[in-house]
Amino acid sequence: MMPISALPLIGGLIAVAVAVVAWLGDYRRARRKNPDAVGFMPWTGVFFFALFVACILLGLAGREWLAG
Repeated sequence: MMPISALPLIGGLIAVAVAVVAWLGDYRRARRKNPDAVGFMPWTGVFFFALFVACILLGLAGREWLAG
């Protein structure tokens, strides 16, 4: 069983992975060949929210790591 202090680290790493995928999706959308072929995913919003969650969770994990 993993310690409870590992949960913010795991959640933060998952949020970083989601942010990277959203950044790549936004990058692809900005450089599409057909400007009329707009997708339905709000990649910028997904990236911002995922990065925000990653910063919070990784900050908590770092605080626990430094305290313990």
